[in-house]
Amino acid sequence: MGYAKERGKLEKLSAKITGLTIYDDKSLAVITDIYEQYSHTIRILKNKDADTFMELYQNELQQVKELKKALKLSEHDEDRQLNFIKYKDGLSDVLVKTIQVSMI
Repeated sequence: MGYAKERGKLEKLSAKITGLTIYDDKSLAVITDIYEQYSHTIRILKNKDADTFMELYQNELQQVKELKKALKLSEHDEDRQLNFIKYKDGLSDVLVKTIQVSMI
């Protein structure tokens, strides 16, 4: 099965996320958009080929959701920055994993 269209979307998202380093309103808006686009794309891939993408959909997406929640619940600036970086890194990792799986 060809996943070139979805892989292209994921590669753009992966490139976009690398520029995020500091927690602020703009970065939060960008990472939220990246998360929503990734979530939508992984659902499409899961529906096309559940055997290949179900684990990413169930496990990896859930881990990213937990990182997102931790960021949202952060009360102090230092905690927000730390959780933002964890969220960004987690989302970046899952993007890379999904891109790799889509090449098989």
